[in-house]
Amino acid sequence: MQTPQTKEERMRPNALGRTIAGVIAVAGIAAGSVATAGTSFAATTGTAQTAAAAQPAAVAATQNFGLTSAEAKNVQNFLADYWGYTGAIDGQLGTNSWKAFQRCLATYWGYTGDIDGDPGPNTIKALQRLLKDDYGYTGAIDGIAGAGTRAAFKRFAA
Repeated sequence: MQTPQTKEERMRPNALGRTIAGVIAVAGIAAGSVATAGTSFAATTGTAQTAAAAQPAAVAATQNFGLTSAEAKNVQNFLADYWGYTGAIDGQLGTNSWKAFQRCLATYWGYTGDIDGDPGPNTIKALQRLLKDDYGYTGAIDGIAGAGTRAAFKRFAA
């Protein structure tokens, strides 16, 4: 007669379960990579895994830098009125919001990077120049969206 399993033993995955889960994960990665590779060639599993691992990280979905949704909607309305933003006024500063903001920052505030929608250090430096001139930012132009940058950005968005 078999002894009943303890709770810990029932919760611990068995070796076969781990193996099956690993195979499914590898197959899913390979299938997704091959599906996005196009119809011109089919990648081997090893190539597909390497390609998936080598892809750059995507731009963050949204970056509000401490703004509430209502404040971010104010920014999106400004961007829609003056800088060609055509996306949803949803209070989420995503890639298209930041592309429009980068156009503004490139025109007036010294932004020289790509219009890529990534609010990285160069975008933040240009934003800090805008905030320093008109919205009470007193910190360094350092490309870091710290407390002072966020407070001034809230004043901009009000």
